[in-house]
Amino acid sequence: MVYVMTKKRKVHAPEFKARVSLAAIKGMSTSSELASQFKIHPTQISSWKKQAVEGLVDTFRNGPKQLVQDPEELTAPLYQEIGRLKMQLDYLKKNTGHFSDE
Repeated sequence: MVYVMTKKRKVHAPEFKARVSLAAIKGMSTSSELASQFKIHPTQISSWKKQAVEGLVDTFRNGPKQLVQDPEELTAPLYQEIGRLKMQLDYLKKNTGHFSDE
């Protein structure tokens, strides 16, 4: 009878993968040094580095992404500014002779 011990695969967070791939792209350390530092296999580092570089190319190929915001969120500060400026104008009209309606 053969007993096979299986080991669960470790799932790394995207933030960790980004940190490792960025270190690999910088090239300040070898893959072996990074592997011992982050406790992962050098082949995994190469794979993540390749994915990061390809993703970077796609980022610049597609152009900047437009963030869609709620229209009320965009216009609320503008209406507040309009109200503040209207109050200032009314105050100036009341307290100076230059801006009075003729």
